[in-house]
Parts: sequence; structure tokens; C-alpha cells
Amino acid sequence: MPRNTANKGYGPSTVTVKGRDMRVRTLAFFVLAALAIWFIAANTGSVTIRLWIPTVTLPLWIVLTVTLLVGIVLGVFLARRRARR
Repeated sequence: MPRNTANKGYGPSTVTVKGRDMRVRTLAFFVLAALAIWFIAANTGSVTIRLWIPTVTLPLWIVLTVTLLVGIVLGVFLARRRARR
């Protein structure tokens, strides 16, 4: 993909997609989000999880979705905390 050379200075890297400038970071986010959704949809079997004392049997897609959401929340929390410094 050719980089957009119209940016002057040290702004974020962009690429041109269908005539629109997109940040590489945004494009990478969409690619990773699509891969995560595909991975979650492909894993639908049931799994048994031990939560200290109780044992729970759930579909794997629920476990993966909860894990993804917890990761997103922690990432946003850490990014905001780092931005305050």
C-alpha cells in the first residue's frame, strides 16, 4: 500500500483507501477486530472453567468474548492513565 506523502511535518502515518486517507493505526485496529470476531465465531464448543471453587460449563465463544472485553477495558484504562502523566 502506498503511503500518503501529502502529510507535512510529523503527523500520524496514513494510507489512502478508496480515495480516503486512513491512519495506519485505525486500519490495523479494524483488521485485528475482524480477526478476533472470526476467531470467536469459529470456536463454539463448550468448555469447563474452574473459578476457584465453582466449576462452570460455558460455550467457548462467551469465554473468549468476555476475555476480549476485559482486555479492551484494561487497555483503555491504562491508556488514559498513561495520557494523564
